[in-house]
Amino acid sequence: LMPVRYQKMLLGILDLESATVEDIMTPRHEIVGIDLEASIEDIIEHIKTSPHTQMAVYKKSIDRVVGFLHLRKVLLLVNQAQFDKQAIINLLSKPYFIPEHTPVHAQMLRFKTEKTRIGLVVDEYGDVQGLVTLDDLLQEIVGELITDDQTAKKQSDGSYLVDAGITVRELNRVMQWSLPTEGPKTLNGLIIEFMETIPEQGTGIKLHGHLLEIVKRDENTVRLVKFLPED
Repeated sequence: LMPVRYQKMLLGILDLESATVEDIMTPRHEIVGIDLEASIEDIIEHIKTSPHTQMAVYKKSIDRVVGFLHLRKVLLLVNQAQFDKQAIINLLSKPYFIPEHTPVHAQMLRFKTEKTRIGLVVDEYGDVQGLVTLDDLLQEIVGELITDDQTAKKQSDGSYLVDAGITVRELNRVMQWSLPTEGPKTLNGLIIEFMETIPEQGTGIKLHGHLLEIVKRDENTVRLVKFLPED
């Protein structure tokens, strides 16, 4: 018999047939990039502390992207006295754009053809909707093997604390649920669509059969929720 983890990986591959880049992208408001309008000191600090290997570089708005910066290349230069914004620009690769609704399996092939590992998802008007990397696509295949347990932290009372920025697909995979994936792509979006407003902290909701409580929210976003134990 095939081990369970490999069965799940095979199911992940088959599931790619119905997935699009919007299902797995980092949403626009969560994209971490470098704004060339910032001071060079702030940019250097951003580069040194970033956990990413590549970052989008833009001017004022992510819609005005200039290119992608590979941090391994720039880290060799940031401590040089003559390091400036032009040095960053000289290291940029061309921005690569991905039309929304592109199937995940098709984008894997396009990353290979274009010889790149990162792209910005844009709508029909050219506005940036999110960011996708090759690692995101591979996560869809082997997610059951490498999914970070921190996405859903089990508490001593049997509840789970969950970052509301998690994609619905990943939440389904981690919790073995069947929340709808046709509409909003994140848990935050699913909650807001269901409530038709941004619920206050402490609000209890029964979301598609699952009881949850809003633990933390910002002015326009749900940040953290607690899924209560199910009978």
